[in-house]
Amino acid sequence: MLIDETTHTLLNLVSESGKNVSGKLANALGISRQAASARLRKAIAKGLIVKHGIGRGVEYTLSELRRVHQEYDRKGLREDVVWTSLFAPLVKDLPDNVKDIWRYGFTEMVNNAIDHSGADKISIWGVRNALYTQAWVADDGEGIFNKIQKALDLYEPREAILELAKGKFTTDPANHSGEGIFFSSKVFDHFDIRSGNLHFMHEEGLDDILIERPKNAPGTLVVMRLINDSTRTTKEIFDKFAAPEEYTFAKTIVPVILGQYEGEKLISRSQAKRLIFRFEKFKTVILDFDGIEEIGQAFADEVFRVFQSAHKDTKLVPVNMTTAVKNMVSRAKANK
Repeated sequence: MLIDETTHTLLNLVSESGKNVSGKLANALGISRQAASARLRKAIAKGLIVKHGIGRGVEYTLSELRRVHQEYDRKGLREDVVWTSLFAPLVKDLPDNVKDIWRYGFTEMVNNAIDHSGADKISIWGVRNALYTQAWVADDGEGIFNKIQKALDLYEPREAILELAKGKFTTDPANHSGEGIFFSSKVFDHFDIRSGNLHFMHEEGLDDILIERPKNAPGTLVVMRLINDSTRTTKEIFDKFAAPEEYTFAKTIVPVILGQYEGEKLISRSQAKRLIFRFEKFKTVILDFDGIEEIGQAFADEVFRVFQSAHKDTKLVPVNMTTAVKNMVSRAKANK
């Protein structure tokens, strides 16, 4: 279903918050509140939006146009069969680039659950509305962060999230490249993984975040969401992180804030070593310092002098630095 720009704006507003939609739409389009209300009623009549409550309690939500759900035994399951029988029909009339993204990300995440989780059951949901499609892949296995922690002998599961953000890691290198989660997190508008009491979320255009939850949930849940008329392609995402003319996964972007736990400041060499672990597998590492106010001398020295001197084939590119961070990085580089 093709939707015009005005309707797209309306659906976005409802998706963000279903309250005072007419007022928000009027402000967004520069029209009267009466005209905005008329467009809202039209969208309701078309079945794109559902109205809940009355008077001051009115709230709107996006209508579910289609929903699929299936639980599978993990043993003997094939991700291509799940795609063809369950999820492909949900997105079959969407643009080719959108279907390509879904085919890639969905099959990668189902395959991860099949090959790595050790689960008995895998459950999958898909929901589509007029604005976006969303998928959930859940298993009752060991939990992805615990599994990575054990495989890399990490101090705690939170460190596993930093390794996922870097990419090029797999617990089964003979059969997997370690690229699936990294690229899947980049092709979707929204991508998150929840396991145990940890929740890693990537939102297009925003910083990656780590949330600690009070509930310690078993297994792993992966959530993916993509706007139905997205212009993004898998090729542009792959090319962004490939070495020129080599088509190999050579560049990564690391949110430095994922290496900073609550209450910490990045000051020590041990924190730096936690951050730079496996950097040598890449030709270029973009270190995104967004959200980091300052770093210590020892931390900066370990990253930008010690590591860089020992790994001249890996280029470190710091971005989004405060003046304090930039000064400390410059000081470390000057001591080479």
